[in-house]
Amino acid sequence: MRFLGIDYGTRRIGLSFGDELGVATPLPAITEADRERQWVALRTVATQRRITEIVIGHPVNMDETVGQKAKEVEAFAERLRTEFKLPVHLVDERLTSYEAESTIAKSKRRDLRASGIIDSRAATIILQDYLNLRFPPNEVPA
Repeated sequence: MRFLGIDYGTRRIGLSFGDELGVATPLPAITEADRERQWVALRTVATQRRITEIVIGHPVNMDETVGQKAKEVEAFAERLRTEFKLPVHLVDERLTSYEAESTIAKSKRRDLRASGIIDSRAATIILQDYLNLRFPPNEVPA
């Protein structure tokens, strides 16, 4: 099993990788503005990493409602399912960007945000949450 974690954004797409060992690691974010080039970059990563499942952050509102951004992610997830023919799992991503930013000095956040590092850290948190549920840390996979 090889997982691709995604923190979807209109400007940047954060990425992470994990497997049945249960550890998520960040990958370089897709910072390309052109949507079709983003899809080419996603397909390249998925092919090179031999991805078998995709985990994407689902931005549900704090009050549990589904807003416009969550609907965009749902449409993106459906396109992933259709184009990549892989299982796609939506995972609650509330506060992951905040958590990812909190580990970075405020003076460096602006530069790092543009690079996609924060987005990929958020993707790593999203994927790690999923992996922890799928492969609990106290259990060793068979």
